[in-house]
Amino acid sequence: MDIPKEGDYIAIQSYKHDGHLHRTWKETMVLKTSENEIIGCNDHTLVTESDGRKWVTREPALVYFHKHYWFNIITMIRENGVSYYCNLATPYVLDKEALKYIDYDLDVKVFPDGEKRLLDVDEYALHSKKWSYSPEIDQILHKNVDTLIEWINEGKGPFSKAYVDMWMKRYKELSNRV
Repeated sequence: MDIPKEGDYIAIQSYKHDGHLHRTWKETMVLKTSENEIIGCNDHTLVTESDGRKWVTREPALVYFHKHYWFNIITMIRENGVSYYCNLATPYVLDKEALKYIDYDLDVKVFPDGEKRLLDVDEYALHSKKWSYSPEIDQILHKNVDTLIEWINEGKGPFSKAYVDMWMKRYKELSNRV
């Protein structure tokens, strides 16, 4: 696939370690692409779960994907403040169909007040055993949890107010053009 340009829409597909499709976001507007990252925004986007259930996102969300980090970051812009949902996952790949990654269950949620929670530890343990995650994957994921916590604590990248303000402004500009 050609690298998407600013203003293009792409689908996002999340898979599980065994290869089954986990979740699909129908349309995400691309705000920036570079050699290593894609930043996008979705707002009232149709999401389809692996069991066929469908729902629509409730608020604008910036999405951040990187080719070298084993996590992606969803920045949810809510009335009560900005919160984050960070998936521990493989670096993304892009093909003609969608931006794709493997979701490894562990998640870090950051609340508007700055509280952080590591989520789905039980699910990770269950799937690790079920699908035989290698010791290397386990090590990579735990190292990336540490990196993610460091980014959060330092207000780096998606965790800075300036980032959120800049990319939401750009999303609104591009949306008004369409």
